[in-house]
Amino acid sequence: MHGLTVALLILVGVLLFGFVIFFHELGHFLLAKASGIRVNEFALGMGPKLFSFGKGETRYSLRLFPIGGYCAMEGEDEESADERAFSNKAVWRRILVVIAGGLFNIILGFFLMLIVLGQQDTYATTEIAKFAENSRLELAGAQVGDKIVEIDGYAIFTDRDLSFALALANPDSISMKVERDGQKVDLGTFVLNAQEIEDGKRVVSMDFWVQPEQRTFLGLVGRSAADTFSMARMVIESLKGIMTGRFGLNDVAGPVGTAQAISQAAGAGLQEGFLPAVNNIVLMIIMITVNLGIVNLLPLPALDGGRLLFLLWEGITRKPVPQKYEGYVHAAGFFLLMALMAVITFSDILRIIQG
Repeated sequence: MHGLTVALLILVGVLLFGFVIFFHELGHFLLAKASGIRVNEFALGMGPKLFSFGKGETRYSLRLFPIGGYCAMEGEDEESADERAFSNKAVWRRILVVIAGGLFNIILGFFLMLIVLGQQDTYATTEIAKFAENSRLELAGAQVGDKIVEIDGYAIFTDRDLSFALALANPDSISMKVERDGQKVDLGTFVLNAQEIEDGKRVVSMDFWVQPEQRTFLGLVGRSAADTFSMARMVIESLKGIMTGRFGLNDVAGPVGTAQAISQAAGAGLQEGFLPAVNNIVLMIIMITVNLGIVNLLPLPALDGGRLLFLLWEGITRKPVPQKYEGYVHAAGFFLLMALMAVITFSDILRIIQG
């Protein structure tokens, strides 16, 4: 029965993951329609077509694999004489259509966060409520009532920022700033208690508690926005870590690693009940949708950000890059992206096999 429940939760995770990609394409679709761009097909799912119907100028189709969808616009990748083609619209309209997918992903993250946080009566803050016995943080000069505002140069706004910064910190050398009586106080660099995790790494062991905050409607909306923003900052900080070599291939997950993480989150949540397991999956999906929204807007070929870069160039120079050359760049970028995904997927499988 437990195995069946986990399988059901994994299916929920896969469907939610597909919905994340579908919602991304929905952003492109709605902005294209609002901008007067002809959409030839809007598909839910990928692969072989199960059925479709036409309404107006657009064909809507349901495809076999529930792993996303796509929005096929007239003149998106080729020349077109249609005045309603993507390529024939004003640059600013095309920019709005291109960035809509990523923005919709972030908006989806916000609404999912509302659902998760709306189930809680209180939220954690960054204000220190009390210390454990022989607390290293207290010995470093922190006091009850202090609000932690910076760790190792990383600004702290929410408890998610706090958890993320502590997870990345070196327990043998951590710097921290707090807000006390309206003033910022630098606690300097000090040592915190640590514990060793399964892979042998030493991580910070928290020796303090934070104040809870009671839920209100406005507080829920504000907190959901703040937590979504915190996740966006985590994505950006993680990307910086990859580029600087702080994180290696083993710290990056592809589709297989993501599925494993979803199943692990579901299994951990099941120890408390079915709803906590679903909430764990939704939190994973929030991170995925925010991640997709930000990464897709990076100025890289084959991504929306790459297309955005060409549009910005056209807007500045008043001269578009010939579509065939832009197509070559995106094709090369797509090839490299698929090669990278293959390497990451292989790494995921190897990591799972090796335990």
